[in-house]
Amino acid sequence: MLRTHTDVLVVGGGIIGLAVAWRTAQRGLGVAVLDPDPGHGAAQVAAGMLAPVTELQYGEEPLLRLGMASNARYADFAAELEQASGLPTGYRACGTLAVALDADDRAELQDLYAFHQRLGLTSRWLTGRETRRLEPMLAPSVRGALLVEDDHQVDGRRVGAALLEACRRAGVDLVAARAERLTVEHGRATGAVAEGGRELAADQVVVAAGSRSHLLPGLPEGVLPPVRPVKGQVLRLRIPPVYAPFLSRNVRAVVRGCHIYLVPREDGELVVGATMEELGHDTTVTAGGVYELLRDAHELIPGITELPLVETSAGLRPGSPDNAPLLGPTALDGLVAATGHFRNGVLLAPVTGDLVAEYLAAGRLPELGVPFLPTRFTRTAAQEALR
Repeated sequence: MLRTHTDVLVVGGGIIGLAVAWRTAQRGLGVAVLDPDPGHGAAQVAAGMLAPVTELQYGEEPLLRLGMASNARYADFAAELEQASGLPTGYRACGTLAVALDADDRAELQDLYAFHQRLGLTSRWLTGRETRRLEPMLAPSVRGALLVEDDHQVDGRRVGAALLEACRRAGVDLVAARAERLTVEHGRATGAVAEGGRELAADQVVVAAGSRSHLLPGLPEGVLPPVRPVKGQVLRLRIPPVYAPFLSRNVRAVVRGCHIYLVPREDGELVVGATMEELGHDTTVTAGGVYELLRDAHELIPGITELPLVETSAGLRPGSPDNAPLLGPTALDGLVAATGHFRNGVLLAPVTGDLVAEYLAAGRLPELGVPFLPTRFTRTAAQEALR
């Protein structure tokens, strides 16, 4: 059996796993990534909104701080990544508009605006007329909006491709195979066995396998909480030059209780998403999902039905029990988590890479990451069993 050894083995080669691998390799450690299709994953479907403020929900203040810290790093992260890989990331500082379509939505959005003010966040309330002046394609029924100038966007597919190339150039060993099982010896994670029998030994192992992270064979029970898959269906449309500019910034809204967002790319692509479906690991694109997205998007922007529909897709967000990420050391020695990012994987890639690389290289998790330790869910009995 072929056996290789490295300092760090990252199981999972999506945007989070690659960000961790790249930053860790930059710290001088030897890194391998184990994934059957490195560079792909949930980010291939994600719209790429960098929206910690407009994504904010009550009770998520620690996640807000983490998201804002990552968003503040994104411009430099994207520039460095583009230089390291020679590939574009699609980073665009455009701002986000959260829109209210009726009186109930307006009241809810004004409550959120008051919450922003209490937290000292930068957002601005706009009347319906002011909102339509900014985005003339919006429906005449728009009652108001919150403008958040610092919530931006990136292209998740391009970021994934750039991270993959940056990892190659940094000397990361990219092993295109499925992890058959993790290896644990004397109460410590020691690596993994890849499909085909190759054994990858490592001083530290990072689990970054998205919604399948807690299902990896060989992982002791209770080390990671269930990371459930949450299906999201997404549409991609094309804005012909005759319609440009169609939208100048990200737009999001709640239509009949369903959240919807529209993300216009500079290359003329318009991403519309996304459904939230608790259906296990199913990634089927359904007529109902496409219909609901187009229906709600049409209510928000009537002219959208004139645009060509060029792609439908579905992916799985990895949701933790509290919908916040799992970052840092687990109850099993040598095993580190970087998963459970739910709807914020693209946004949190820079800060996750920095925090986890710091732990892997220096043995300490920066204070910003402490609220997201995976051991916040770990039962005491499980911890004792692993000692």
